[in-house]
Amino acid sequence: MTAIRPRPLVAGNWKMNGLVLGVNEFDAIATGVAAREVGRAEVLICPPFTLISRFAAAAAGQHIKIGAQDCHPKSSGAHTGDVSAEMVKDAGASYVIVGHSERRVCYGESDALVRSKAEAARRAGLVAIICIGETQAEREAGRTIDVVGTQLAGSLPAGATGANTVIAYEPVWAIGTGLTPTVDDVKVVHDFIRSRLVEALEGEGHELRILYGGSVKPSNAAELMAVDNVDGALVGGASLKATDFLGIAAAYR
Repeated sequence: MTAIRPRPLVAGNWKMNGLVLGVNEFDAIATGVAAREVGRAEVLICPPFTLISRFAAAAAGQHIKIGAQDCHPKSSGAHTGDVSAEMVKDAGASYVIVGHSERRVCYGESDALVRSKAEAARRAGLVAIICIGETQAEREAGRTIDVVGTQLAGSLPAGATGANTVIAYEPVWAIGTGLTPTVDDVKVVHDFIRSRLVEALEGEGHELRILYGGSVKPSNAAELMAVDNVDGALVGGASLKATDFLGIAAAYR
């Protein structure tokens, strides 16, 4: 029996981009979502911390969600420069990205730390988007499945459900490079992730959305989003341009 696919999610990760004076792109995205240019996809924008409150206020009553790009595992304390999941929630967000490759590589974040951040997200009432993916060297060494499996096992909290957790597979070598795996490569990895989720979470494993990320653009979105067990996209640079981002989300019309 084939499991019913969950509602797709198309999430934009703005990374360290965006100033108050330049929010026209967000307004254009929100307008496109309101006009149902994105079909059945749920749409999420994750701006820098400085814009979460502003975007959340603008999104009130609209069919667009706001998220953060990271959070600290603790709810409060002497952690200069950090932001807790509770603070993210208080600012108006409903999602938070954890374990992005740029956090893992640049800040040495371990699977255990990523898991603790996902647990913090659940504690605060946020949905955690847990990122996993292999580097170019790991891919060339034929270790993609081993790396993805290890990261998933180490980063996924016990009791994860489709309501509080999303998985995002982002091959590190494809992020912002213009390179993408073949459709067959994506299918192999996403099928593997699904099998591991079902094994770890039983029936609930079918409910978690698995996003693909890594040089997704309007020209390849429909092909990638049609792959079994690809339940949406985590979009980087293309999410900064309303026409590109809406074009990707429109793959789910």
